[in-house]
Amino acid sequence: MPEHISKQFDLELETIRTRVLQMGGLVEQQILSAIDALTSGDVAKMEKVIAEDALVNALEVAIDDDCQHIIARRQPAASDLRMVLTVVKTITDLERIGDEAQKIARMGRTVHGSERYQIPRFREIRKIAEVALAMLRRALDAFARLDATAALELAEEDQRLDEDFASELRQLITFMMEDPRTISMSIDVLFIAKAIERIGDHAKNISEYVVYLVKGKDIRHTTIETIKRETLDN
Repeated sequence: MPEHISKQFDLELETIRTRVLQMGGLVEQQILSAIDALTSGDVAKMEKVIAEDALVNALEVAIDDDCQHIIARRQPAASDLRMVLTVVKTITDLERIGDEAQKIARMGRTVHGSERYQIPRFREIRKIAEVALAMLRRALDAFARLDATAALELAEEDQRLDEDFASELRQLITFMMEDPRTISMSIDVLFIAKAIERIGDHAKNISEYVVYLVKGKDIRHTTIETIKRETLDN
């Protein structure tokens, strides 16, 4: 490949990487706004989160289109092809994270927009949201720095988030058994907690794509012990 074409190709790859990080920043802000709106009862902010999901969707379509053009024009091989494929997979997970943020905002609107026996305290929700957000930030940082060891850290953190979700579920079931008047509220909170748990799953997926990009190995659907071997022993 002539040098000027090679440099142009490198620029195109760097541009789509930058746009992925831009999309990640937008999605991160969506989550923060959704949780803040939920805990404060700010319905206007909830509506803003819901509306901004269209921006995330548009970014996914645009970046995906760029990737298709790169594959068609450049016919990338080896690590360059893995970069393009990683971007395509990553923006899919980011778009789905945006969907979960929108879901939190919609459920928040339901919780605060209707007559309820009790408005729940969202201390535990905020706690698990902080874990999920930290996972997303680390996954995006791993993508930016091409840090293959992030998969190990994210896999263990995802396990913690799953445990926090299970704890929240047990607590909500207890509330419903003790006082049937809390059933409607508890179900809404359960959906919100599940959305946050799914955000953690998507963040873990992104970190695993980074391992594929750097190592050329697919570590999805493997145990933490296997991930340790894949990331640390190679």
